[in-house]
Amino acid sequence: MSELPAGFVPPAATPSERFVPSTRIGDRPLVKWMLIGLTASIASLLLLLPLAIIFSAAFAGGVELYASKVIEPDTLHAVWLTVLTALVAVPVNTVFGIAAAWAITRFQFSGRRFLIVLIELPFSISPIVAGVAYLFVFGTQGLVGPWLEEHGIRIMFAAPGIFLVSMFVTCPYVARELITVMSSRDETDELAAVSLGASGFQTFFRVTLPNMKLALLYGVLLCNARVMGEFGAVSIVSGSIRGRTNTLPLQIELLFNDYNTVAAFAAATLLTTLALVTLVLKLIIERRR
Repeated sequence: MSELPAGFVPPAATPSERFVPSTRIGDRPLVKWMLIGLTASIASLLLLLPLAIIFSAAFAGGVELYASKVIEPDTLHAVWLTVLTALVAVPVNTVFGIAAAWAITRFQFSGRRFLIVLIELPFSISPIVAGVAYLFVFGTQGLVGPWLEEHGIRIMFAAPGIFLVSMFVTCPYVARELITVMSSRDETDELAAVSLGASGFQTFFRVTLPNMKLALLYGVLLCNARVMGEFGAVSIVSGSIRGRTNTLPLQIELLFNDYNTVAAFAAATLLTTLALVTLVLKLIIERRR
């Protein structure tokens, strides 16, 4: 084999001559369709089939029977209490989440990491444990329960207890969503607004809030869905009093235990519809983000 002359530079390979692996998982149609089919089958078995059973069982006796079960007084009261809980817990957690995210991402202070861990605490604690903890604090035999009872203040086995545990369980959703978004954005726009003479509130409402509005809506949406579907903590502090302290998830369990299957599934369709609406809104917000 002859030696190459000095200074010889081999020509660059054309795209057609470059090495392309002949075997890749993505190039095999059989593997691709097997994975798609497996994923679709599991999703249908675990997600679509239960939804179909809920609606089929709810409408098994006809639309009139379904409507009569939905408008039962106890079920309507459960729906009203669930909506009321969301109207109380979601705004409080929204304000808390905005304040926490603003403090953590825009200020450096001692205990900042501890505050982040404290905000994430409800993620690592079982809702039932949270309910028991509130019961030990505000219950009749709890830490401040006797004092509350002397002054005629009722928190446990009443609406205030439901509000408190719902706020505890859902407090991280808005805060964590905003912390993630605000940490990834620089402060250039905010510093420019301050340098032009804007106050802190003007900077927040005209610069910071518009930049994080989609993240805020996303966090509020998840918080609202979790509030309306919360079962464990609420079941401990509410007492499950029929027609008084039952939220919609507790009412569904009560009807099912009473072997009132049609009414239980009729009430379940309300929560299922909420979940589907939440899913659609979640997809819309994610596409816009």
